[in-house]
Amino acid sequence: MLGDRWICDRVTTERFPDYTRGNAADVLADPVSPLAWTFCWEPGAVLGCRDGFEQMGIFDANEYDADFPETFGLFGGYFYNSLTQARLFGIRSGAGWETVDATYFDSSSQAIPPYREQDWHNSPCHQEKLGKTVAWVMSTDSVPETELIKWEAEALRASRPDLAGQSDEQVLGRAKMLQRHLRTMFAQVVWTSLGASASSGALAALTGEDDPTASVKLITGIGDVDSADIAAQIFAISRIVRRSDALMAAFDGDIDTVAERIEALDDDEADAFGAAVEQFLYQHGGRGPNEWDVYRPCYETHPKLLFQAIERARGAGDDADPARTVASGGATRQELITKYRAMFAGDAEAAGTFEAAVTASAVFMAARERCKSANIRAHNEVRQCFDEIGRRMVERGHLDDHKHLYMLTADELDDFMADPASFKATVAERAADFELLHDLEPPYVVDGSVPPLSTWERKNAGEVEAVAAGDTLTGVSGSPGTVTGRACIMLDLSDPSRLEPGDILIAPQTDPAWTPLFLAAGGVVTNVGAVASHAVIVSRELGIPCVPSVADATRRIPDGAIVTVDGGAGTITIDQLPS
Repeated sequence: MLGDRWICDRVTTERFPDYTRGNAADVLADPVSPLAWTFCWEPGAVLGCRDGFEQMGIFDANEYDADFPETFGLFGGYFYNSLTQARLFGIRSGAGWETVDATYFDSSSQAIPPYREQDWHNSPCHQEKLGKTVAWVMSTDSVPETELIKWEAEALRASRPDLAGQSDEQVLGRAKMLQRHLRTMFAQVVWTSLGASASSGALAALTGEDDPTASVKLITGIGDVDSADIAAQIFAISRIVRRSDALMAAFDGDIDTVAERIEALDDDEADAFGAAVEQFLYQHGGRGPNEWDVYRPCYETHPKLLFQAIERARGAGDDADPARTVASGGATRQELITKYRAMFAGDAEAAGTFEAAVTASAVFMAARERCKSANIRAHNEVRQCFDEIGRRMVERGHLDDHKHLYMLTADELDDFMADPASFKATVAERAADFELLHDLEPPYVVDGSVPPLSTWERKNAGEVEAVAAGDTLTGVSGSPGTVTGRACIMLDLSDPSRLEPGDILIAPQTDPAWTPLFLAAGGVVTNVGAVASHAVIVSRELGIPCVPSVADATRRIPDGAIVTVDGGAGTITIDQLPS
């Protein structure tokens, strides 16, 4: 049975007491497996985040705990962002901690922990360093380092040996070798994210008074965004299917056996389809639901996820081609650039800042997504190693399920490899407890101390206020545009066929595994997220309205209701309740 803390949970510290799930579910929606956290996150992303903040001049490394830097939190197995760290970034950047709070919280409905000032928070030297960093962000027209990280990730994939032919020690050794890449790669996620935030913030400051939606439109249709490229490739594969009667017939059957039906075909279209799928899996095989946790399935380990995506995309018409929507968004973006150039023509300072911000926002939005893609590819290489070891241990009778390997912590791995049978009962018990964590609702905020797990509510146990026709729910301005359609509530990807073309996808949050659904959706609404969330970025590139951070949208909006989504205003209006 679960105790009051999970086996790899962290504790808050006096210097960094506060944490939030705000934006965290975009990264890791479900509890994180013990091996993923202790093997990939603690020595990888956690240290990489500290490195990135230090590189950008926001913090010194010694301002964090030496052994467990408080860059992120893990409580009840759930991933948290450090609110204290984010507030200090706001303070040291000059934006203020209040601006950070406005990003994470709805002050009208959420209890927000008070900011507690300490002597070390204000730091003129860090403010000076950060000012130089922002000046660089606003003056560069390229970030070649992101191309290097892309090549590094591609090299990791290309260097993957035939794991089945490797010894246990060799497979584990490869996984350990990959840890250093996880750290250096995540540091780049941090500073490209800072660049994207600083440049888009500058656009909002310049254009907000004239048009509150302009800053979002100015980062729409920029192209070369890796997360949107997934949709483009899946759409292209779906066009191969639509051009072939045999492939269309194959997809009309049970999705679980579609691969076998296609393999039995003997024609050029089937060969082209197979080649396109193989290329996609090589490039994007590590993407999937909760892809930052190597415990979770991905396209490569569960190709059915890809076939489900193709099934959804094949129903979309050619007008849903992402290339068209990116071009349309790009045209709107260019019109606004022309408009604001004329508006700022008489103000040299504003004109210069605008030009710099427009360039930097495009550069860093694409750079951040490229860094994320590289990180996920490296994580997938770890996943392949652990899946291989897990399967071997099942074959030898040491594990009941190969996923039970992920119930180990990193410091148990060597002992497990030496005597795997002695861990069999322990990891099976942990696996049962791990499933129980999924039923818990993590507190949105941790204020100084973590409530015991025994006090956490069950998911969807609390009361929510039902909506009525005419009600308007408010979130965050995400991807511009207005659309009316049928609400399709989807809590997971177990049945993507429920989403019909033109439906409004309403989800807890999304990650790249959800991207193909955007090809059919008329608009997207999420419970959580912000302007830099996956749902918003992909919606902008595909030209559909999106409103993130609509509290309890999946519970308050009835499935089948007719709703109007205004992505620019950040609102969802209930036009008609289902009969």
